[in-house]
Amino acid sequence: MTRTRVAVLVTVLVLAATGTGVGAWLLTRGHDSAHPEISAYSDGHLTRVGPYRYCNVLDLTDCDNPQTQGELRVNSHDPVQLSVPPSIGQAPWWLLRVYEDSAIPATTFYRPGDRQAVTVPTLDAKHGRLTGIAVQLMTLVVDRNGELQGVPHAEWSVRMVWS
Repeated sequence: MTRTRVAVLVTVLVLAATGTGVGAWLLTRGHDSAHPEISAYSDGHLTRVGPYRYCNVLDLTDCDNPQTQGELRVNSHDPVQLSVPPSIGQAPWWLLRVYEDSAIPATTFYRPGDRQAVTVPTLDAKHGRLTGIAVQLMTLVVDRNGELQGVPHAEWSVRMVWS
């Protein structure tokens, strides 16, 4: 090979490697790959959000507390489509739905592998408008009385913005 061909080949390889690195950075920037994200969609609006709180499942005092909260624009006609990644859906998890006319969230428990997507109505006949949803990953701990309790070690939160 001539020096010119070698120089051209090296230039092409350097540009390809640089392009691959920049492409990977663009795809992952703004995303913390250490923790999973949930997504919520309604009427053409989408939000993806990382955890509000995320603790080590073996040490519930070792926590990241970014207090991230997503916002989703909603209306009374279109439900919220919630999606969780396999890392959540393959574990026991809770869905909490907070409504404006209820002091206590409505809760649904999902067993490992049951669901990765849930449809949540934005209006409830008894409890009014949906104001927020939360997803919680659970772990079992023994409390001070020696009883086994489910405690969330991670939580994701989305606040509804009504239009």
